Amino acid sequence: MSWLLTLGVLAVVLPSLYIYTASVVSARFPALRNKRICLLIAHPDDEAMFFAPAVMALARPETGNHVKILCLSSGNAAGLGETRKRELAKSGLILGLRKADDVFVVDKPEFPDSMTTTWDSANISSLLCTAFAPNLSRSRSSDAAPTAAIDVLITFDAGGVSGHPNHISLYHGAKAFVAALVAGKPGWQSPVDLYTLTTVPLVRKYVGFLDVLATLLSWAFGADKKEKTRPGGLVFLNGLAGHGSITTAWKAMISAHKSQMVWFRYGWITLSRYMYINDLRLEKVKGR
Repeated sequence: MSWLLTLGVLAVVLPSLYIYTASVVSARFPALRNKRICLLIAHPDDEAMFFAPAVMALARPETGNHVKILCLSSGNAAGLGETRKRELAKSGLILGLRKADDVFVVDKPEFPDSMTTTWDSANISSLLCTAFAPNLSRSRSSDAAPTAAIDVLITFDAGGVSGHPNHISLYHGAKAFVAALVAGKPGWQSPVDLYTLTTVPLVRKYVGFLDVLATLLSWAFGADKKEKTRPGGLVFLNGLAGHGSITTAWKAMISAHKSQMVWFRYGWITLSRYMYINDLRLEKVKGR
């Protein structure tokens, strides 16, 4: 019976400690405010399966941020591209985006939804330049500071969280884009800050909110804290109940992405730490 008592105590204490920690992180940790933010993803459902804590936190009205989602494929591997586009728009609204028009889906043959295809980073960079820095060539030929239509770009890191080649391609394409903004201008700071979602080892990936201690230790010892206006690391922790919590993230998957809710997805949304926790790192990108 003693082990049952221990389990009962842990079932109360651990969630309580997590909820308290989430409140402290939300109130005291570095945050982004009054920024134009683009979340760059590879497939519809990436925003909910991997980035839900960040999207919900950054899209809160009191932050003054304007969050948009740019998806570089319709996820048409199974012929459900049009359905998945609609699901992505619905998910974005559930997670807190202002309107459905803040979700953009690129459906081009050079960005196929494929587990075996690496997308060309130059193509990704070119697309981002066209979308967010259409006057880049003009600024290169003058002494004017480079400008962009966004302040922050968020995407996967070099590990892609799941190792998916499409995810990893976004990392390299986003870095190429940010570097292109200050190409030929040594010493200039890019007008766009690139934040990437940290890939964690398998042993941490499926422990849900219990990964909070490892995440905070990683932030404490690994994130650059010198510039308060450009935090070197950001941590977002979902609550366990109520609007804007893990239940909202679940709703974005179950209610919006119905076409993707096969049996193993329920395991992911229940156990994956990415449904509860996001930690982002500011990438240091030098101009080409």
